[in-house]
Amino acid sequence: ARARDLDVGVNSVQSYILSQNRHFDIDARSSKDRYVDIVLKSNLDREAEGEHSLVLTAVDGGNPPRSGTVVIQVIVIDFNDNTPVFAQSVYKAQLYENSAPGTSVIQIKATDMDEGANGQITYYINHLSDSTSHLFQIDEISGEILVTGQLDHERASSYEMEVQAEDGGGQTSHCKVVIDIIDVNDNAPVITMKSLTNPIPENIAVGSEVAILNVKDQDSGENSRVSCSIPANLPFKLQPSIKNYFTLITTTLLDREQVAEYNLTITANDGGTPSLFSTTTLNIQVADINDNPPVFEEQFYKAYVAENNKPGTSICSVTARDPDWRQNGTVLYSLVSSEVNGVPVLSFLSINADTGVIHAVRSFDYEQFRNFKVQVVARDNGSPPLSSNATVSVFITDENDNSPQILYPAPEGKSLMTEMVPKAALSGSLVSKVIAVDADSGQNAWLSYHIVKSTDPGLFSIGLHSGEIRAQRDISESDSMKQNLVISVKDNGQPALSTSCSVYLLISDNLAEVPELKDMTFEESSSKLTSYLIIALVSVSTFFLTFIILILAVRFCRRRKPRLLFDGAVAIPSAYLPPNYAEVEGAGTLRSSYNYDAYLTTGSHTSDFKFIRSYNDNTLPAGATLR
Repeated sequence: ARARDLDVGVNSVQSYILSQNRHFDIDARSSKDRYVDIVLKSNLDREAEGEHSLVLTAVDGGNPPRSGTVVIQVIVIDFNDNTPVFAQSVYKAQLYENSAPGTSVIQIKATDMDEGANGQITYYINHLSDSTSHLFQIDEISGEILVTGQLDHERASSYEMEVQAEDGGGQTSHCKVVIDIIDVNDNAPVITMKSLTNPIPENIAVGSEVAILNVKDQDSGENSRVSCSIPANLPFKLQPSIKNYFTLITTTLLDREQVAEYNLTITANDGGTPSLFSTTTLNIQVADINDNPPVFEEQFYKAYVAENNKPGTSICSVTARDPDWRQNGTVLYSLVSSEVNGVPVLSFLSINADTGVIHAVRSFDYEQFRNFKVQVVARDNGSPPLSSNATVSVFITDENDNSPQILYPAPEGKSLMTEMVPKAALSGSLVSKVIAVDADSGQNAWLSYHIVKSTDPGLFSIGLHSGEIRAQRDISESDSMKQNLVISVKDNGQPALSTSCSVYLLISDNLAEVPELKDMTFEESSSKLTSYLIIALVSVSTFFLTFIILILAVRFCRRRKPRLLFDGAVAIPSAYLPPNYAEVEGAGTLRSSYNYDAYLTTGSHTSDFKFIRSYNDNTLPAGATLR
């Protein structure tokens, strides 16, 4: 250790003093600077005293003398000078022979007064034979001995082993462990099947022998006495026979359709305390006989097929079940021969013999016939075969396959019918009526009427479902005498079908005023031609005007003279402007005396220039014309 003093000469550090203790002293030496060594004068024992506190004082040579102190903590480091010590030299333990692996047998404890690695103890089992090495193991840290194998009192009644404790420094000590194995009733009865009849027919007689079995127990005395039992809710029972033999017989009639197999659990118990038992399960199959006919899920089936169906379309499926097994339960389907309107039913339908799916052989027409019935037979494959019948009612559903037919007015080409409308007809007056029918039924036959074209769209209307044509307003002198209405009749099917007709109306009170009727049809065709000519004329005119405008624009651009860009006294033609310049021309809103051309760079902003407002009140502000 060394102390420093800012004084020099005699006034610097002259000596050191160590506090009173048994193990340490100081060795003072002279050098350029005063220093001191603390030396050990006697042996240390960490187990007796692990830490020492020393006070070192430095004194100078001044008058009066001055001093300084420092506390020195000396920690004693451990040395492996102690061996592990067991609490006892011999340990004894008792263990049942049926102890499961992982069961704790006994815990060995040894202590070591050293610390750290020198005080850490590891436990080992020495000198175990091959037959016992797999039965026990010891936890190296805690010293707990555990069962690792299956113990058996009949093979060994006790075990003796030597346990070694070793610390981190390599010092060891030993003790003996004796384990006694306590005998228990650990042998369960063993069931052996000697004979078995399986499967058994469902018509087997009551009291018939099914199986013979033998039960043995390896224990002796009361522990070897065995008894055998089966559940009470089964049609079987066990009868004792000769020593340790039992016979399994039937007690009631069997029915495979109710119970096809029996899982019979046989339990054997011994006479030990506690009693041990063992079980075995017999799967007894019941053989089938053909005693059940096929049964349809329904006696009456309904099938719906849309008309115009494709031949081969599946219309329905029938299902019959037979609780018998294998071929006795295999069901085949067929149709009973019959006629529908004098035609064999087999020309309408066919049935898949295996699946019971009924297919349409031909396409049906709802307008010809709407329903019919057929008989289906389900037959099993037993000997002799059993069968049953079911009825299938087939209903043909309507499809929207007929367009509306207009009865009035007559279709064009057959006759030309014209209705007379009085000039004094008022709003709401009945003018005419369109009559139509649809061969379909239901919503497919619901008809609606619409005017798709008329000479005067606002003059007449038609009832949506009645087909009545009425005047929407009063007839006036300015209305055209000849009125042509194109009426569309649409049904309500999906998709909807429609038919159209033309209704010709003449607004007149006197037949002498009526022109020839053929002019009406000519007017209709000529109006279509006029529409086509107008469209063509507009298209050609538009193209011609566009072409003229393009030619004028090109000529105007070529005639423009190049402007000059002034920079001081130098004039540069505008045609030679650099590519990063853009032209801002007059917008044309100022009078001619105030219109100017300006050239700005593409990066310039309107804030870079100031436009002086004109004194002319008619001049627009610069901000309103320059963008």
